[in-house]
Amino acid sequence: MLALRKLALGETRLVLQEVPEPEVRPGHVVLDVAAAGICGTDVHIRRDEYRSEPPVTLGHEVAGTVAEIGAGVEGWRVGQRVTTETYFSVCGRCEHCRTGRPNLCAQRRSIGSFEDGGFAPRLLVPATNLHALPDALAFPEAALVEPLACVVRGLLELGRLDAGDRVAITGPGPIGLLALQVAKAAGARAVMLGTAADAARLELAASLGADGVLTVEASDGLADAVGDALGGQANVAVECSGAAPAAGLLLQLVKKAGRFVQVGLYGQPITLDMDQVCYKELQVSGSFATTPSSWYRALALAGSGAVSLAAIVGATFALRDWERAFEAVDARVPGKVLLIP
Repeated sequence: MLALRKLALGETRLVLQEVPEPEVRPGHVVLDVAAAGICGTDVHIRRDEYRSEPPVTLGHEVAGTVAEIGAGVEGWRVGQRVTTETYFSVCGRCEHCRTGRPNLCAQRRSIGSFEDGGFAPRLLVPATNLHALPDALAFPEAALVEPLACVVRGLLELGRLDAGDRVAITGPGPIGLLALQVAKAAGARAVMLGTAADAARLELAASLGADGVLTVEASDGLADAVGDALGGQANVAVECSGAAPAAGLLLQLVKKAGRFVQVGLYGQPITLDMDQVCYKELQVSGSFATTPSSWYRALALAGSGAVSLAAIVGATFALRDWERAFEAVDARVPGKVLLIP
């Protein structure tokens, strides 16, 4: 089968390569991949800005059907529609694993970075990773359950977002648009901030219920415009862009005694005026990937319609057109770009 792979560290090129189909093993299943989203992490892996162990097939935002079932696996059937968590293995013994945070396990190996991922027609995963899909979710949108679970982890489980909060979000990419919807579903008011190059993405944010969409180039009066849209100064700042200037802007905009929530990845060290954390007595939280609990909450939000994943689905490309797909990501097309293996 054809798979999109990173062959070596130090290379920024990816290669569409013939590889053997995965063989099912005890405790695991093989999936027919119906859709796989291109994450910012995939872009970082391509540039050696995120740890990986090549040669490896990229892709960890996956939805598909069960094709083969390994020995000892119960509760699943061939043809069942599923999505999958991303950890191929964790130690299961460390403090983090035992307290419900396998995302922090030092021995964690994830699909798409250390084990072969979903930019291929077939994928091997542990059966314990599977989640059945609600009937209402088509495959392209179901591939977005993973990034939604990341947002749930960052905003609801760690960022403590609640009804009545006033939220400023930077970065109207897929993660930012999901953060906007999660904030609105929680009963918060939310504004989306982007650059002039994000015009189409900001239009999508407005259609998803943002209480305001603003471009950061209009820096004069930006704080007042955010306050007017939210009915007061933002008490929660959510950084989804992975751009250092956005983080610096949010430190300026967020209210004293507010919360700064980091969701986006920068891929390299950045410089920030962290004295603002002290001067404003800010609570700062970050999140890394997902936990099992965040998947259940994400599926509940998507299945109920409280968060629309269909609205986030952008351009779709055949696996052979992967270069055009990555170009679409770089061009900031609205919504999520997906490969259809």
